[in-house]
Amino acid sequence: MNVPIEVCWRGTEDYATTFDAMRAMTDARGPDTPDQLWLVQHPPVYTLGLAGDPAHLLIADTGIPLVKVDRGGQITYHGPGQVVAYLLIDLRRRKLMVREMVRLIEQAAIDTLGAYNLAVERRAGAPGIYVSQGEAVTAYAGAKIAALGLKIRNGCSYHGVSLNVAMDLRPFDWINPCGYAGLQTVDMATLGVAARWDEVAARLAQQLGRHFEQQCASGQPITAAP
Repeated sequence: MNVPIEVCWRGTEDYATTFDAMRAMTDARGPDTPDQLWLVQHPPVYTLGLAGDPAHLLIADTGIPLVKVDRGGQITYHGPGQVVAYLLIDLRRRKLMVREMVRLIEQAAIDTLGAYNLAVERRAGAPGIYVSQGEAVTAYAGAKIAALGLKIRNGCSYHGVSLNVAMDLRPFDWINPCGYAGLQTVDMATLGVAARWDEVAARLAQQLGRHFEQQCASGQPITAAP
């Protein structure tokens, strides 16, 4: 039986507001609470994971606030022109392991970008999505285009995935993105894709819903090429 995910469009919202709301919903969940996918973009903000090293913020006076959060991972940047999809999912109800969930999220991002003819891939040991090697995008091969971080509490997830659509990428230069010194970050616009934020958000939501619903129906993650 498919278990749909409710899609909630939150527009542009301050990061702290979204963070507090995710935690509150997770704390209040019951066995019948619907799973939700929140789509949002944030004003400029850096977020630092639970075990993150503040030294990965390379410039002290960026003018961009730094918020310490309870997800995994190191430092990342959120800003206008980036789709952020927060997944408030009951993993126990879906009989889903964390590693399987990460793979489903990554595959949804890969399929979303593939719809725009962008060749991207996973990287072993480094969650997220990276530009594949290819003649058309040689200068950006290996650049990160989507970042992922989750928190699991009482068998339920929050936080999620961010996908760079059309951003001011300079704030990524002022950090070691996700803790990797010198890691290049890119967006869809730089790779030649002119797409609206809401269009990409809708496509990503569709792919996330499809993968999670198929996984729930089968009891196993759907198979897909790495």
